[in-house]
Amino acid sequence: MLDVFSSIPTLMDYKGQKLAEQMFQGLILVSAVIGFIYGYIAEQFGWTVYIVMAGFALSCLLTLPPWPMYCHNPLKWLPVQESGTKDKKPAERKLKRHTKS
Repeated sequence: MLDVFSSIPTLMDYKGQKLAEQMFQGLILVSAVIGFIYGYIAEQFGWTVYIVMAGFALSCLLTLPPWPMYCHNPLKWLPVQESGTKDKKPAERKLKRHTKS
């Protein structure tokens, strides 16, 4: 069962995160404006709530999953470098002490 979840891609680059955030905020704003106008005309606050909730659901569907459009600019990581400080024990390292002046 857990193999199904591990096969789902979860990567999203920084530009993809920015795009998802802008889309999320834009869809919420548009649905709120449309819902307010329609609710005002129909004189039913319930319609305003329903339209805003539908906009929220649509924006969640479009922005929460890591769709391929959010991973066009992957990060290029540096290769792992071995350092010599791993081999020394903590007691062998020299501690830097600051003197009062």
